[in-house]
Amino acid sequence: MSRLNYHHLYYFWQVAKQGNLTQAAKDLHVSQSALSAQIKQLEHNSGVALFERSGRQLILTEQGKKVLSYADDIFTTGQELEALLSKGVQSTTHVTIGVLTTLSRNFVEAFITPLMQRSDVQFKLKSGSISELLNGLTKHELDLVLTNRTVNLDTSDPYWQCQLVAKQPLAIVGPPQNKPDTLFPKGFANTRWILPPASSDLRTAFNALCAQHQFFPNILAEVDDMAMMRLLARDSGAVAVLPAVVVKDEIAQGVLTHYQDLPDIYEYFYAISTHKKVIPEAIKLLLHKARSDPEAF
Repeated sequence: MSRLNYHHLYYFWQVAKQGNLTQAAKDLHVSQSALSAQIKQLEHNSGVALFERSGRQLILTEQGKKVLSYADDIFTTGQELEALLSKGVQSTTHVTIGVLTTLSRNFVEAFITPLMQRSDVQFKLKSGSISELLNGLTKHELDLVLTNRTVNLDTSDPYWQCQLVAKQPLAIVGPPQNKPDTLFPKGFANTRWILPPASSDLRTAFNALCAQHQFFPNILAEVDDMAMMRLLARDSGAVAVLPAVVVKDEIAQGVLTHYQDLPDIYEYFYAISTHKKVIPEAIKLLLHKARSDPEAF
């Protein structure tokens, strides 16, 4: 391979982030044909195809994704260096974290607390579905994704890096005046329930516990969004099955009471990233804290 042309690589980086040659050419103030020629020259020099066409869209090949990962690190670090040299002071680190739409906001806030305590960090939070978030990681629009779902890993050529960062016991939570004096299932015969959706791992575990005790819950609602489950637990008068962290404020205020944890049932929280050469120090801090104490959240 000949000496890498960083000018060509920069053009590739811009096109890869846009996914559209026309828009990238407009932003770079060059003709579309000139930009296309630069990309083809980079592919020729490197000996690999970086894009595949899908209609008017340019889709990164697997090799293109790897090259983008390096290009993103190179030019992001270059921008930070430029800011450092021009200002003469340490530049602010910018990180963007994707959050699964249905995830507990209380957990997210606890997880990012170390970032809120740093004056040299500015962060963005973006909510979305798991497919949207993984797409954001692929395009290097996100540095990290928080989710309660793991992803399938290709062990022969791993692209995703999935780390368990926390686990929360599943609890029974409800109005203080309705708390029984006995543990589940005794005292819950006339209870109405707010439960996770039937397709979730949490619900599967709860159903197994109910089957073990031959208990048939009277279901008021099935909810896949923790924010909505929090509201229903607070306002409906029913009993909810969820991690207590979701309603920690309501418990502290006495609006709800933590009846009990369910034995050996947990919700697991994961941080997903890509294998990159350069990981922002702020992200390393979050992951190190999670590794040292996954039950701290």
